[in-house]
Amino acid sequence: MAEEKSPYTVKTEGATKYLIIDCRGSSYGASIADYPQRMAEVIDYLGKTDADRVVLAEVYERVYDEDQTHMLKQIAEIAQKFRVKGVWSPQYLGGDACGKYLPARHDIVVNVASDLLHTDPIRAYMKCIEAIAREKQAAQQMPAAQQECTQTYITTLEYIRANLEATELIQRLKSYIRKLKKLPPGRGFYHTLLEAQLKPSFIGSRLLFKLPEQIELIDQYDVKGTTVTIYKHPEKIEYLYHINPPEYSLSPEHYFILSKTKEIVSEYHPEGLEFTELATSKEYFMRVYETTIADIARQNNIEITQKEIKGLARIVARYTIGFGMMGLLLSDERLTDVYMDAPLGLKPVYVVHGDYGPCQTNVFFSEEEADSVISRFRSMSGRPFDEAHSVLDFDLHEYHTRTATIGPPLSPDGVAFALRLHKGTPWTLPQFIDVKMVTPEVAGLLSFLIDAQASSLIVGSRGAGKSSMLMSLMLEILPSLRIITIEDTLELPVEYMRKVGYNICRLKTRSSISVGAISSEVSPEDALRTALRLGDSVLIVGEVRSKEALVLYEAMRVGAVGNVVMGTIHAENAYSVWDRVVNDLGVPNTSFKATDMAIVAAPIRFKGSLHKDRRLVEITEVGKLWYEDPGREKDGLIDIMTYDATTDTQTIHKDNIFERSQFFKKIQKRRGMDIDTIWEDIQHRAYSKQFLVDMKRQYNIPDLLEAKYTVRANDKYLLMQEESRQEIGAVDYPKVLEEWKQWVRDSFVKELVSRRNALAKIRPKGQ
Repeated sequence: MAEEKSPYTVKTEGATKYLIIDCRGSSYGASIADYPQRMAEVIDYLGKTDADRVVLAEVYERVYDEDQTHMLKQIAEIAQKFRVKGVWSPQYLGGDACGKYLPARHDIVVNVASDLLHTDPIRAYMKCIEAIAREKQAAQQMPAAQQECTQTYITTLEYIRANLEATELIQRLKSYIRKLKKLPPGRGFYHTLLEAQLKPSFIGSRLLFKLPEQIELIDQYDVKGTTVTIYKHPEKIEYLYHINPPEYSLSPEHYFILSKTKEIVSEYHPEGLEFTELATSKEYFMRVYETTIADIARQNNIEITQKEIKGLARIVARYTIGFGMMGLLLSDERLTDVYMDAPLGLKPVYVVHGDYGPCQTNVFFSEEEADSVISRFRSMSGRPFDEAHSVLDFDLHEYHTRTATIGPPLSPDGVAFALRLHKGTPWTLPQFIDVKMVTPEVAGLLSFLIDAQASSLIVGSRGAGKSSMLMSLMLEILPSLRIITIEDTLELPVEYMRKVGYNICRLKTRSSISVGAISSEVSPEDALRTALRLGDSVLIVGEVRSKEALVLYEAMRVGAVGNVVMGTIHAENAYSVWDRVVNDLGVPNTSFKATDMAIVAAPIRFKGSLHKDRRLVEITEVGKLWYEDPGREKDGLIDIMTYDATTDTQTIHKDNIFERSQFFKKIQKRRGMDIDTIWEDIQHRAYSKQFLVDMKRQYNIPDLLEAKYTVRANDKYLLMQEESRQEIGAVDYPKVLEEWKQWVRDSFVKELVSRRNALAKIRPKGQ
């Protein structure tokens, strides 16, 4: 009795149709190249469906791409053509005149045009060629009447050969076949064309590993056990970002263990543990997974080391309590954005890399995995996501990521994701010096402005670095001051700042884009009114967007805040800030004057380059002695710093600071500092920050520029200044700077160099 064929389904992902064949329990393996029965089955199913890809599902999946599937579909199409035409019927074999030859010819044509065509089309082609040669030679010895009917048979064979030669499968191997008098035994030649991509069966998304020719390797690094490789394509603007997770290169035994473990633990949910608590219970689940893996290996007599058990447990965790392929991308701290556009699966995931800009990945995110992720988002946020609520805005704290998920009817092509990653640690001014976003002198000026309690708006377009600049300026606030932050999406690294000594109270407001907001969420303007009642504090507004601007400026105008106020706003320059705040948001001119400084950042494409570099392009003081339009009236907007992209230079306008600035005149009166002392203070702040950058570069210790060290260094610098004031009644800036530099060397540089050397001894070569 013939074996019953494997069940199949056709699944559409994006615009791609997958023919999925369940090979579990089959007597032959899940490989088209190795098993003729499987090839025949696939060709048969392709003749009945309109699939773009073939998936053979077993312990792991073998995925055949569009090119491979197209080759097999061509075979299925000519098999159908031969069947409809009936090429083995007597009329095509020579008819009654060749009656005695018909049985043998029938067997040959059926074997070539049906049996072998499905199981081994290359041998079918070779056998057809051999039959043509044999019949031509035999015809020469036949009587004239039989020669004529034999020619009919030869014509049929040549028709079969021509159809086979037109297929891509034969074309690709034609030159190889012609060199052989006889095909070697086995099916090894199919491996050159039909080698499938292996994929664990429980992973919904797929990866593309095939690389185009002339690709250039640019960079390679590791992200939690996954290799990330950056390539440059000679004909593409964007770089290629390829990941190769460990789950794609396991042994069959480990695939078996992995699949069985996933199957067992997927239903495991300890009593009393809420779904939203899973992320905080990873250690518990890892222990469960490791125990399960060890048990499965022991029960099936599979040898496995403790290191391998832990590695498999991490993979299981990724696809159970983690976010699958999305979580893997979000673990790369060098990425700033991840985009998964609708329809999912049609195009690869798109990312923005901090070093290489926009990149096309080798990841195709699936609807199946998206459903799982959305379920997690709904549970963790407590927000709905359906046709009535087609936007889900959510902060994924574990990955320092803001997620925006949209679906129908807003997104008619299906679900899409936009994920904005935030640096795990806040940017610092020394780091900005290191990457040339600011010069040391500009960094010193910014530090002074924060210390002088300037009310500032950080201005720029999306991706200009507004939030990053805001973070760096927050680190210039004295840790002795209390800070209140107001955000609708939690971008600011509040938890990290607490660890380095800051006292911060965070307020979370209703998202500006969420549809169907939770009733308990507070509006930005109400949150701001509350913040003003929480006592004397520095006030940080994540982004000034709408009605809260009226409350903010009124508080600033009447002095209700009484301290530093900072926030970000989307605009192009200082004048456009005034235009938006006054004309769009309805803030009166008299209130807008409470803004001291507009600090403008922008992405720069030097000389039309495809690469963007972030630069601080403007620091503008908002004057107080104008009435209608600050751009048209004298000293309405005063240039403190400007930028020239042709020379990539930032220029501080000392004359404006010394002569026109109203803010610096106010500082002179309030602090009893003449303008020369103010400038000396700015310069030595610049020297101190440049020194940290110099030490980082000289000793290759990038951690020195992180907030963990720069905050302590800044505090120490200010304390030394205070000691100088107490001793001599003024600050001896050169002396304080030299003593501080020595303190940095003794306290930080020696420690970090020692740690670097210790790591170098234990790190394997090449890492």
